[in-house]
Amino acid sequence: MLLHIIWDVSPVIFHFPDWLPLLSGHEVRWYGLLFAASFVVGYIIMQRVFKRENISQDVLDVLSTYMLLATIIGARLGHCLFYEPDYYLAHPIEILKVWEGGLASHGAAIGIILALYFFSRKYKKPLIWILDRIVIVVALAGFFIRTGNLMNSEIFGHITQLPWGFQFVRYYNPDLNTDPRHPTQIYEGLVYLGTFLFLMHSYFKAKKAETQPAYMFSWFLILVFGFRFLIEFLKEPQVGFESAMTLNMGQWLSIPFVITGIILLINSYSKRKTVKR
Repeated sequence: MLLHIIWDVSPVIFHFPDWLPLLSGHEVRWYGLLFAASFVVGYIIMQRVFKRENISQDVLDVLSTYMLLATIIGARLGHCLFYEPDYYLAHPIEILKVWEGGLASHGAAIGIILALYFFSRKYKKPLIWILDRIVIVVALAGFFIRTGNLMNSEIFGHITQLPWGFQFVRYYNPDLNTDPRHPTQIYEGLVYLGTFLFLMHSYFKAKKAETQPAYMFSWFLILVFGFRFLIEFLKEPQVGFESAMTLNMGQWLSIPFVITGIILLINSYSKRKTVKR
């Protein structure tokens, strides 16, 4: 009988050989590849969206640049300021070392919203218009990134006796044993993938995004951050101070997003009823 799953996957895909002088000593990791793939696939999907609405690809190229910078900067600052502010404020140069790890999805979300605000001002588009469309690819990117976390054997959950518990062999921490744990990376990844499929259907089939502004953005906030709030109950603390908190930092940061989503969704349906009358 299968009692748990042994997860012993290397986070490194391959190392560059010594005979490549510029690349010798470097490596390609699953996380980096999946992170890059999220932008490539997202760009292809947004091409379809922009073509459907007769918007120039030049505009999409600018949007992609905004998204890339906002995601990296927002996610990095989010981790540094939300989870380890004392350390990073005392060592600000360490904030620049993105390659050492430490990205927060809530920080990325805030960064993306701010970047899209400036984008909407530049191209005279309502902010909610671009938010309703960009969340399609953001949800998919979340799936890629959580898959990368799984390949890194990081951000997992508490010990579990369930048959799908993962024994993360490659993770070593003297404060944590290697008993099977909740694969919370998979839980979150499936939520993001399901949200992506729902939003894709809403836009390309049901067309609700065209008749109900904020419909897709509100559902994105409710589903992604609502499930994130629940899954956090199964996670190990990411930083020490969370151990003493009833709700951890991820949950406190999720609450405003969920509330905003509910308010926007109610308002969206109210406007729809008003139009029908």
